[in-house]
Order: sequence, then C-alpha cells, then structure tokens
Amino acid sequence: MSGMLTSADAHPADYPTVRAVEFMGRFLSEKTNGRLGIKVFAGGQLGNETDTLEITSFGGLDFNRVNFAPLNSIEPMTLPFSLPFVFDSVDHMRRVVDSAVGDKVLASMEPHGLIGLAIYDSGARNFYNMRRPIRTPEDMRGLKIRVPASDLYVAMVNALGANAVPIPFSEIYQSLAQGVIDGAENNWPTFVGERHYEVANYLSITEHLLTPEALVMSKASYDALDPADRSLVRQAAKRSVIEMRRLWDARVQEAKDVIDRSDVRVNPVNKAPFAGLMRPVWDQFITTWAQRRIVDAILAMREG
Repeated sequence: MSGMLTSADAHPADYPTVRAVEFMGRFLSEKTNGRLGIKVFAGGQLGNETDTLEITSFGGLDFNRVNFAPLNSIEPMTLPFSLPFVFDSVDHMRRVVDSAVGDKVLASMEPHGLIGLAIYDSGARNFYNMRRPIRTPEDMRGLKIRVPASDLYVAMVNALGANAVPIPFSEIYQSLAQGVIDGAENNWPTFVGERHYEVANYLSITEHLLTPEALVMSKASYDALDPADRSLVRQAAKRSVIEMRRLWDARVQEAKDVIDRSDVRVNPVNKAPFAGLMRPVWDQFITTWAQRRIVDAILAMREG
C-alpha cells in the first residue's frame, strides 16, 4: 500500500491529538521517502465520533482518534479506563496505559475491525460551579451539574449527591450564565478555552475522571500494509504519544496561568470521600471477570 492515509478527529485543528497524528504522518513520510503519509480531517469534518468509528471499522477511514465513550459501547474491556476515580493522578494513568494493561485494552478492539495503536490524554476533569467551593461530597448536594449524554457520567454525579443534567457541550456557557445549571466538569484547557471560568468561579480539583482517548486504525487498512509498514505505523503511533503529552502538558499549564490571573477560586480536594461513593457506579458498569481483572491491575499500579 502507498499514498496518503486518512484520519478523523472531532477536536479542532490545533488540538494536541490532531497535531500528534500529523506528527505521525511526518514520521511515516520520512521513513518511507514520501510513500506513506496521513491527512487529518479535524474539527468533526467527517461526522461525530460514533459515526467515524463505524466508518473506520468498515475500512472507509484509515485512522481515527476517539474518546473512550463510543468505544465503551462496543467493547466492554475499554470500560475500566472510564471509571471515576480509578486513576489517582495523571502519572498513574500514563503508567497504566503505557503498560501491558494498556496493550490488552488496545488489543481488545481488533474483533470490532479496529487496531488499537495508541492511548492519548484527555486531561484530568474537575468540577466547577457558580455557587460554592466543593470540598466534600456534601457540598455537591442540590447542585445542578451538566454532564455529557452518558449513563456513566449521570450515575457518577448522582452518586455524589448532585443532580446530573445532560445538555450539549455547546450550551454549557449559556446555561451557566442563565442559571439553568449551577456547574459543570471538564479539564483545564476546556474550562479556559470555552470561557466557562467567566461564569463559574469556583474550581475544585477533584480529578474525578482521567479517561484517556484512543487512536485506532481500520483493521482492513492495517491488513493491507506489508509487515514492515505495519511495524512502522506502530512505531509512529508510540512516538506520537510522547509528542501529544508534550503539547498537552503545555496547554494545561497555559490554562492554569490564565486562571491564576483570574477571579476564580481554586480549592484542592481530599478525593477519598468522593471515591468512597463510587462502588455502586463501578458495580453497575463492571460486570465481567475480565473487566474486574483490568480494574485490579489499574489499582495495583497506584503509588503507595
């Protein structure tokens, strides 16, 4: 196989995941004297992640960067990475996904027509609201917190004592400004980039989710490559993780600098009382022995 391979990403063109796949394309081009490359269609040009995932599994797209949420619905082994408070830090999450645990989760996608190539960051998500600091789960009582349309997010927020309100991402700012919701949750770059900090000036560092993202390749496209090119693709994907993390960490720091100069009140959180309320949520979504093995392996890799 030769020529320009295609890749989809819902994130905008300057996003770290998009730039990481472009880095991968340059790596492939250099190693093959221009015979292979990657064209990235960013900003959701080819549809939402559920749609592009289906297209990729059928071979209509070569690569796809997706959140774990749409993968959760097709492969149960991806669910443990999406559990609230399963990772206790960014370092812990990266240690897990770089290990045999990450390899096992990536390999689980193959029966669905997908080759799991790499696991990227999606940031540590924190709660922010316009009412009060959240230091304990009691502080969440009665708060209307926006969540994505996800059963897992709804179960998590409700288990913490707040009221989960699923609304589209694009409506968060307006809903906060109008008091339709009291708060939301997301990572540092989104909190700043979407200007949510202008209307929600209490940020609590809960880091309740560190769900990563995946770079997958169509199995049909992968199988069409000769063995040497397959090896190159895997090598390029691993290298792209380093680039993605470099770009991501810089973006997080930029967002923190903006918040330092703002009126937002940032408070640390003792995560243990929050994590202690997650057992029913974990039990609702982790239902097989194989999934529990993954969860146990993740927990065993915590420091201390």
